[in-house]
Amino acid sequence: MPPLQLGHLTVDTPVVLAPMAGITNTAFRRLCREYGGGLYVAEMVTSRALVERTPESMRLIKHDDDEKVRSIQLYGVDPVTVGAAVRMLVEEDRADHIDLNFGCPVPKVTRRGGGSALPWKTDLFTAIVNAAVREAGKARGGAGIPLTIKMRKGIDEDHLTYLEAGRIARDAGVAAVALHGRTANQYYSGTADWDAIARLREALPDVPVLGNGDIWSAEDAVRMVRATGVDGVVVGRGCQGRPWLFGDLQAAFEGSDRRFRPGVDVVAATFRRHAELLVENYGEEPKALRDIRKHVAWYFKGYPVGGDLRARLAQVETLAGLDELLGELDLTMPYPGDAAEGPRGRAGSPKRTALPDRWLESRELNEEQRATIAAAELDVSGG
Repeated sequence: MPPLQLGHLTVDTPVVLAPMAGITNTAFRRLCREYGGGLYVAEMVTSRALVERTPESMRLIKHDDDEKVRSIQLYGVDPVTVGAAVRMLVEEDRADHIDLNFGCPVPKVTRRGGGSALPWKTDLFTAIVNAAVREAGKARGGAGIPLTIKMRKGIDEDHLTYLEAGRIARDAGVAAVALHGRTANQYYSGTADWDAIARLREALPDVPVLGNGDIWSAEDAVRMVRATGVDGVVVGRGCQGRPWLFGDLQAAFEGSDRRFRPGVDVVAATFRRHAELLVENYGEEPKALRDIRKHVAWYFKGYPVGGDLRARLAQVETLAGLDELLGELDLTMPYPGDAAEGPRGRAGSPKRTALPDRWLESRELNEEQRATIAAAELDVSGG
């Protein structure tokens, strides 16, 4: 695979870490970078919170000094607010790449017209993308910061938006378009539609297209590239508890069959290091140890670690307590094979997407919708 070119930015390994709330903080991004190359996107931040400089939003956009590309994903529903957030990042030199989220399927967002419901309203979608691209283009004396978008196929199979949205974004001047091959109705259930990703790739020959959905291994990434012709892949849930997946991906795209097959000793050491880095990230041990608990099932998926020990790991309160529990592991246990691979994270089930009243009647906002959509700017992630 050749490098991924996003404007003036070259990503040698064409792999993007998808932003995930509570996951892709500085701690996890560092772990992933230590295994392989790619573009590592921070947790999503809402445009409104960023403009208001809330403490949490400022923490979310923080990057380590050695992160070569400071990548930030914004979520917003108002063109003026999104434009102001991008302007802030540009003027204060806080980002080298900005992504816009149009893929969130969470009901409390879509029922107000945000996330994956938003591209249905072409006037609003166009205005947001144009405002963001315009402000991003003012960086570095006109060289600009590359701005990309991430979206889903549409609301459901009867209300698809991805081809039109892709063309609108291309015409606005985005550096790339990423497509998760599911509708909002699917949530994370079922199988990602790689054929839709291929259709988008064919429809946009003049802008990089990235594919997202059901990449659980390096082999999946290679299959997606061969099946769709995309310029790179976006990986989300597949790397949870497996930062070494990025090493596998880099090797695969370099033509190597080298893969990480860690035994329990490596998994335990990485889990411990993740906890240490979270302490640095949050600046306090209690919050960091509460955070690491959700990673237990992901790290030890498929490994013969007893349920009692797993339960106690998921209640750990201190690093000292974590060390004591990890000391109970049989560190000689080898990599368990297929049991450690495959899907991880909650897929959910198909559900009818919650939408504002009469949302599907027109591709343009009416006055009532225009007045209420600002409430969609909530601090959630997904896509």
